[in-house]
Amino acid sequence: MAVENPCVVMIIADESQQQWLYALLSHYYRVLTTLPADGDIQHAGLYLFDEPSLNDHQAWLSAWRKPLQPDSPSVLLLSDNQQALLHQVNANQEQLLLRSRFRKMLDSPFFGRVDFRYDGDDEPEIFYIGIGNFAERPGELPLIYDWRSPVSGLFYDFDRGPASYLAPGGEMTGEICSKWQYKIRDGKMIYGFESDVKIDDDILKAELGSNGEVQLKNIIRTIQKEQNAIIRNTKDRILVIQGAAGSGKTSVALHRIAYLLYHDRQNLKSSNILILSPNGVFSDYISHILPELGEENIQEMSFDLFAYRKLQDTAADCEDRCDQIEREMRDPKAAERFALKQSQAFVDQMEGFALELEDELMNFSDVSYKSFVKSESEIITLFYDKFADIPLLSRMDAVAETFIDEIETLLNRDLPEEERIPLIEKFRKMYETMDFYVLYNRFLKKEGYQTLPRRPLEKRKLRYEDVYPVLYLKYRLSRQAERSNIKHLVIDEMQDYSRLQYLIIRRMFSCKMTILGDRAQTMADQQQDVLQFLPGIFGKDLRRIEMRKSYRNTVEIASYAANLIGVTDLELFERHGMPVLERDVTDLEAALREAVDTLFPEEKTYETAAVIVPDEKTAERAYLILREILAEKDFDCGKRLSWLNRDSSSFKKGLTVTTFYLAKGLEFDQVFSIFPKDEKREMMMQAQYIAATRALHELRVYHI
Repeated sequence: MAVENPCVVMIIADESQQQWLYALLSHYYRVLTTLPADGDIQHAGLYLFDEPSLNDHQAWLSAWRKPLQPDSPSVLLLSDNQQALLHQVNANQEQLLLRSRFRKMLDSPFFGRVDFRYDGDDEPEIFYIGIGNFAERPGELPLIYDWRSPVSGLFYDFDRGPASYLAPGGEMTGEICSKWQYKIRDGKMIYGFESDVKIDDDILKAELGSNGEVQLKNIIRTIQKEQNAIIRNTKDRILVIQGAAGSGKTSVALHRIAYLLYHDRQNLKSSNILILSPNGVFSDYISHILPELGEENIQEMSFDLFAYRKLQDTAADCEDRCDQIEREMRDPKAAERFALKQSQAFVDQMEGFALELEDELMNFSDVSYKSFVKSESEIITLFYDKFADIPLLSRMDAVAETFIDEIETLLNRDLPEEERIPLIEKFRKMYETMDFYVLYNRFLKKEGYQTLPRRPLEKRKLRYEDVYPVLYLKYRLSRQAERSNIKHLVIDEMQDYSRLQYLIIRRMFSCKMTILGDRAQTMADQQQDVLQFLPGIFGKDLRRIEMRKSYRNTVEIASYAANLIGVTDLELFERHGMPVLERDVTDLEAALREAVDTLFPEEKTYETAAVIVPDEKTAERAYLILREILAEKDFDCGKRLSWLNRDSSSFKKGLTVTTFYLAKGLEFDQVFSIFPKDEKREMMMQAQYIAATRALHELRVYHI
């Protein structure tokens, strides 16, 4: 049984009761979480503070602020005094966050200024715009305004002339008399100039033309008007951002989260937000954004990892998306099988199967406890009538609890746990099986599909095509706790999620969502436009926004990439660079030797480069070859050469070797794209498109 409460806080007035309650809860905690008898309760999530120690509370807070595991409950036992201390620690934490923000503001206190004359006033009021609010004393008007404040919209949305902003007291109208843009680094002014234009193109070009970094850049100094509208959107429950590669959709989504945290600080905390990210490297790549903007980091995880954890009682292992992509490159029919098992038709078949199980799965009988008996007919009535709304495989537990309540009422005492559990098991034995692997296999056989191997739990491994159908059955047939603590969900790379996965997400979350992606970067044989079915899943309160303008790549790179897959509606930001080099070479080593000859040219200040190939096997070979070649050139391979695979958790400076599907979302100063010659399968063309659009400044394409 999974318990999905982020935290339960119990305030105990009598501190002497804490030890007793802790011992009691420890027992139940182990039962609920299948924690071994010698398991570490405190590490798992049950906390007892015998002594009101500040260090203990700080330790707990530190642990609690780390990303939460989806199925890890936590119980915190506090006395009244300890509760007061905890409040103080929370206040101290806020002060530390504030100090951190002020330190950043010392280096760069502001980046914009707006001179705004309100209607009816003679003189303009000056507003400086920075990363956060700053006032001489609490409660006073800020000397610097947070970029997310209402008045800061003047900087992003208007040029010189009539302007307005929506304040808590209503719409404020007037005129922008002048606007200034600044760049301050390490407390020194790099530039400052007056401009009629919101974000001067030369400034934007300079920002976009800077070196690639190992972390995504924040964009508060260069937010465009159309981006600002998305960031400040608080009305739409489900916001879907369809953006071209390099359009800044991920940056915009993260800045939107920072804005929402600022806008609704009373109701929304960092712990209430979850990002479903493609992989661990991408999580590391974006992890600094919110702290940089003055907010705590938020929870991140891959949906595949979530599925694996949810199915640990069904299969010992599950494949992930990487396994599926690798298989599809070897076997085109694998894509067809996957598409079929994620389709609405397949879901409909599972729904029909679930309805048939209502009768086929059950073997009803009388249940007795000492002199008490619940007859078969009574059980059937409860099962099909009173508890009909409860999922099938959780329904008998409700019947059992009804019987136990009746017994306890008549006995005028609670049944001890050692008697309750065997009694509940008697009811559960009326199911022919509760094993979802067995049930799914039964479904496959009934519908004429190839069945899974019959194996014990410890030897089962689910193919990726079967992972989410099994998970869907689990959500359909048994109670699963909703992630009610999550109030905003961010789904990145939306085009890589199937209809079935979105149906599961809908069952898991009933919160607001920001969903973003690019159908041109679908990692499949055919592009998938999820917007064709998302409204049918999430309802009409879904707003679609298109971001067609590409900022990441030079005109030369973006044009080359667009031609690969026939993108015609792309708007290009006018930043030019080197022409794309495209060459045929004899083999992988020849391509890599040419790449090394042009790697990190002395006249450039490049810090990141990538060799991008189709599959894991080729990436490993390329890494080993490069290690030999670069060692001959005194290149520091230990620090500046890395192989980014599915087990990687960080993105480093230097030269990275990886596959196209793990490179998604990342960017590099130089990209060396190496793919088979004359490969025209749609999946491989999309793979080359993804590889090409990772390049900020230089793209070299090798066909082998």
